[in-house]
Amino acid sequence: MALSKLDQLYRQVILDHSNFPRHKGIQTEKKAEVIELNNPTCGDVLQLQLELSDDGHITSARFDGQGCSISMASASMMCVILEGKTLPEALELAEDFSKLVQGQSVNEDRLEDAALLSGVSKFPARIKCATLAWKALEKAVEQKNKKGI
Repeated sequence: MALSKLDQLYRQVILDHSNFPRHKGIQTEKKAEVIELNNPTCGDVLQLQLELSDDGHITSARFDGQGCSISMASASMMCVILEGKTLPEALELAEDFSKLVQGQSVNEDRLEDAALLSGVSKFPARIKCATLAWKALEKAVEQKNKKGI
């Protein structure tokens, strides 16, 4: 079965983020916390580092890890979207992304390139791969909220 031109474009964008990830590489000289999560089902491992400004905006979102093209592309896409957002805005995006990959309707414009991962909803085993970075984001925000940041 041949892919439509639009499907081919989506696949190319996902592969581009996977092969040439944006914001990859934890900056060890920074004092920002690093959250690590893994997907024991497939072996994906991801670390997420967020830096915040004094007014609570995300100034840097970086990741590192190893995993399938879906998890690495999703992390890359997420980090691009997060910069400049507040923690509550970041959580709203994580919720929208989770709904998207479960086949629910959301405002895809807010998710930018990450909206291209909507096709994951057809492959339930891949949903955990796609949401790994977003779950790390939720955990990072939870920890920052506990610390009153």
